[in-house]
Amino acid sequence: MTRQFIPTTIVLALLAATVLTGCARAARDTTGFAMTDSATVDAEFMETWEAMRTELRQMGFDLYTRDKRGLFVAYTDERRDFFVIPRRTQHTFVLEEEPAGTRVTAETIEQVYGVTLLTYPGWHDRPATDNEAALEAMERVRARLGGEPIDAPETEDPPPSVFETPTDPPDEVEAEPFEGPGLE
Repeated sequence: MTRQFIPTTIVLALLAATVLTGCARAARDTTGFAMTDSATVDAEFMETWEAMRTELRQMGFDLYTRDKRGLFVAYTDERRDFFVIPRRTQHTFVLEEEPAGTRVTAETIEQVYGVTLLTYPGWHDRPATDNEAALEAMERVRARLGGEPIDAPETEDPPPSVFETPTDPPDEVEAEPFEGPGLE
């Protein structure tokens, strides 16, 4: 009996290890989690970019990306639910040049820090419930540049659920060479 018990146990253990480690689930579909708002500011692109950077800093956001092509990724301070689960809100602002000024598009999404048995630790997207901070940032930029207040979004049409990035890269700007001490 022991001659059959040991090989059978080894085969069952290998089979269980194969099944448990090889069955990963697909990534969670986060379509529709974000709240998207947009407004047009009657100012040049660089003025709007500088105003957006200044206002996001003054509002206390952690700026992760400040892309000169018009992309800001800003995070709120981390907070905890029930003293355990870390949460934060990610705001993505995209600035696009238009004939009438600069279009500012804001995407808001909630994130929770966590790990499962099959994933690495990291921030995972959750549905956004409040986009007041993004609307306030856009309003402050418009006020700084001397524009009219942003109208409240209509409740009849839901905001688009897909976030689109600009497709045309901006024109290249030549930089002047640096001629100073320390470069040899």
